Amino acid sequence: MKSFRLSLAAAASVLTLLASAGTTGASAADLEVVASIKPVHSLVAGVMEGVGEPQLILQGAGSPHTYSMRPSQARMLAGADVVFWVGPSMEVFLAKPLETLAGEAKLVSLSESEGITLIDMREGGAFEAHSHGDEDDHEAHQAGHDHEVGHDHEEKHAHDDGHDHEEGEKDHAHEDHAHEGHDHHDHGPDAHIWLDPENAKSIVNAVAEALSEADAGNASTYAANAARLNERIEALEAEIATGLEPVKERPFIVFHDAYQYFEKHFGLSAAGSITVSPEVIPGAQRVDEIRTKVSELDAACVFAEPQFEPRLVEVVTEGTNARSGVLDPLGAEIADGPDLYFDLMRGMAASLRGCLAK
Repeated sequence: MKSFRLSLAAAASVLTLLASAGTTGASAADLEVVASIKPVHSLVAGVMEGVGEPQLILQGAGSPHTYSMRPSQARMLAGADVVFWVGPSMEVFLAKPLETLAGEAKLVSLSESEGITLIDMREGGAFEAHSHGDEDDHEAHQAGHDHEVGHDHEEKHAHDDGHDHEEGEKDHAHEDHAHEGHDHHDHGPDAHIWLDPENAKSIVNAVAEALSEADAGNASTYAANAARLNERIEALEAEIATGLEPVKERPFIVFHDAYQYFEKHFGLSAAGSITVSPEVIPGAQRVDEIRTKVSELDAACVFAEPQFEPRLVEVVTEGTNARSGVLDPLGAEIADGPDLYFDLMRGMAASLRGCLAK
């Protein structure tokens, strides 16, 4: 009888341990993690390997500047335990839904994470006195502003000298609209933080910390994955730096000013952007300014983006020696998953090297 009681006690202990293990596994399996955009999703997926897979809100070639959420994505947010996003200056479409739908979810704004280096938005248009230092960035801002004032003054004289009044009013209205967009987007930090590999490593660390708090049972896995990811990012950084070294001094123009983290980290020579923000169509004045800049600098390339209309790039390069290329800061055409970030960065480097080296 005593032996039977001991057997029952042992069985009970085993069942308790199994139940405990089952509870831990269920906790990890039930953890609903949501990421806003593809580069963020990729880094989160890398940290979660072997534990689970995050869900992605903005899929395909959608732009975080203009996206509208679907009902299925609203349900995704409503069921989330942890949500990773850059912040309201990037995923504009998410700001209100996160307030109303995310409920008790832990919201991680990666732009506010420890170790993230933020760079202020530039003036847009031609990046005067382009350089890689903070003081020179301020000078570039001032120079760009002075240039626009002078340009406006010249346009006013041309208008007074006999341009059609009605047409002039339309042009000024369009430029005013563009200027409104300029004011809205140029103040504060640039949100494309993942394009700096050092920031990417800080994002990985922030993701691992947040997931470990939400799912302590898998904290060691998250930490190990984060360490491996950061080693991969360091190797990627060295690879890209070597590949871009021969073209660092070649000037180029981008569709919108999304790349300065990449430019500054790798010492590239961007000379301007066609538009300040992708949802604001540039006026004739800005397009003319950029075309002039392309000719003056003998810019090697003007880069479009897969999310936006390429016609503007054709207009800017018309009559110049510049070639056109494509840069994809979001990985719009790359398969989702933990390798997307690495493919995105390599793809951008390859596009720059391929176009600038010709």
